[in-house]
Amino acid sequence: MLIVVFNSRNETIYLAQALRNFGIYPQIINTPKEAGPACGISVKISENLLPTVKGIISNKPFRSFVGIFRMILKNDGRISLEKIV
Repeated sequence: MLIVVFNSRNETIYLAQALRNFGIYPQIINTPKEAGPACGISVKISENLLPTVKGIISNKPFRSFVGIFRMILKNDGRISLEKIV
């Protein structure tokens, strides 16, 4: 799974709504602290949606975009994040 992180709650919600307009219903989750400072919520998507999300982000003036992270579950149950965009 991937999470899309912004510093703005409004932009997080805007992305989720833009995806809904495509018939995609993402989850909005609490941003893991490993993502660094952010607004507190993120959009969780499956990896196959990455091209769609990148297209939306590149076509809109998102000023608070932090990045897209792959969520990796470690053996001890903790989450690690790998920044991919």
